[in-house]
Amino acid sequence: MKCTDLAARIGKLTTPHGSFETPSFIPVIHPIKQQISPNFLKSLGFNCIITNAYIAFKQSEYKARKHGIHNIVNFDGPIMTDSGGYQVLEYGSVGVSPSTMAQFEIDIGSDIPIPLDKPTGYGLPYSVAKSYVDETISNIKETVEIIKNSNNNSNNNSTDSNSLSSKGEIWTGTIQGAEHFDLVTYSASVLDKMGFQFFAIGSPVELMESYNFSILAELIKTAKLAIPNKPIHLFGAGHPLTIPLAVALGCDTFDSASYILYAKDNRYMHSHGTLKLDAMSYFPCCCPVCSYYTVKELLNEDPETRITNLAKHNLFVLKQEVSFVKQSIFDGRLWEYVLQKARSHPKLMDAIYTIKNFDYLQNNTPIFKQKAIYLFEPIDQYRPELKNFRNMLINNYRSLYNDAILLYPDQGIRPFYLSSVFKNIIDKYSLSLVCLYNPFFGLIPVEISDIYPASHNVFSKHSTDFEPEDYGEFIKLLNSFLKSNHFKTAYIIADPFMKKLLPALDFPEHMELEIEDFIDTTT
Repeated sequence: MKCTDLAARIGKLTTPHGSFETPSFIPVIHPIKQQISPNFLKSLGFNCIITNAYIAFKQSEYKARKHGIHNIVNFDGPIMTDSGGYQVLEYGSVGVSPSTMAQFEIDIGSDIPIPLDKPTGYGLPYSVAKSYVDETISNIKETVEIIKNSNNNSNNNSTDSNSLSSKGEIWTGTIQGAEHFDLVTYSASVLDKMGFQFFAIGSPVELMESYNFSILAELIKTAKLAIPNKPIHLFGAGHPLTIPLAVALGCDTFDSASYILYAKDNRYMHSHGTLKLDAMSYFPCCCPVCSYYTVKELLNEDPETRITNLAKHNLFVLKQEVSFVKQSIFDGRLWEYVLQKARSHPKLMDAIYTIKNFDYLQNNTPIFKQKAIYLFEPIDQYRPELKNFRNMLINNYRSLYNDAILLYPDQGIRPFYLSSVFKNIIDKYSLSLVCLYNPFFGLIPVEISDIYPASHNVFSKHSTDFEPEDYGEFIKLLNSFLKSNHFKTAYIIADPFMKKLLPALDFPEHMELEIEDFIDTTT
């Protein structure tokens, strides 16, 4: 891994036909008829594609077995193959056994093959969803036997007859269960025990199409907690708004045919959603398509030309989105970027309030970053860096001063202990633990105020315009800190925020309070 942030990571997947960097959008292409050439996809930086092995089996089985899927689609990089799960979701069955499809995917040289599964979709009763999960597991067991037999019969150098690979391919364990999260956990755990090293979350498309992003977030979290260190693929994620959230929650790859499907519906992708082409007056983009055409000119093209060019534009937008997400990971600003995107749709903002208590996001968030974090509004109190800081104060920090604590409003002075303000404070309140208070952090003891992120943040002073109950983490931390350190006296220099907060604080009965007004001399 190059770097991490939230549950996202920049890494690399290696297959028999080369490696590609993750997070990665994997474009769906038709195995026989491609309106957008694989060479064009590769020229944009899409170094892995996904195609449908079931369609190749039905329409060109002999040729595919003889020449291999890479020659069939004319792509020399890694190819992922779906074995017909989408068709099962649409039509109920495909009339081909899991073992037949597994052997076919091996024969055509798929780099990342997917066993034939039984997608649960969304909205099924629990008993039906469980039967689909059980059927998927049964199908995958049948597939595993084919893989092991092929492994035993091959001339590869593997000495492990139980390896889930016959030619170096990466088999994908498909997790089903949808909104029934205990089934998701069960499905992921069973597949993990089978030995899969790569997983895909099935059945999210209907959630995304109905903008149920909160349930999607819970689905990804449930899978991620069941297999915390394994790479995860998300089926059907091809919208600029979905990609940052999915990556932040821990998805490494995702696929979709959205770029061409939207184009056929005259839908123009942009960074915050889609627009109908005939409702536009200007192109807010500088890609080759948008630089060449005006809206009117593209509308007046013949349908095939319009679809092809609109699909190319959509691919530029998807590539740009993935690149922006990667840069945000690299900069340690994925939280800020995800929140920017979330404000594009209320349902996405609902998802942010769902993920604010996902503690696993703290695991991959670096303890130290090169850049300051930005804090705007109450939701930012839940970002992992601040949760880690508060946990450190509660679990690992003990004051050397037992008699008194002084609470002083954080004015963004860095480093505070070198300021004239601090000198005046310690002259007046000697032998007191001096703590800055900040709506986002809670408390910042001055003696550790130079560590990250206490000294590496920029916050909006208008954040204090919110009501105290909006800052529940502040209240929890201060109450816990006062209780665990047994101070006899608390001196509080109270700004308007603290004055509103005082009634919600639980000061120990033995503690003496001395409160005075804060006078802001910086304005």
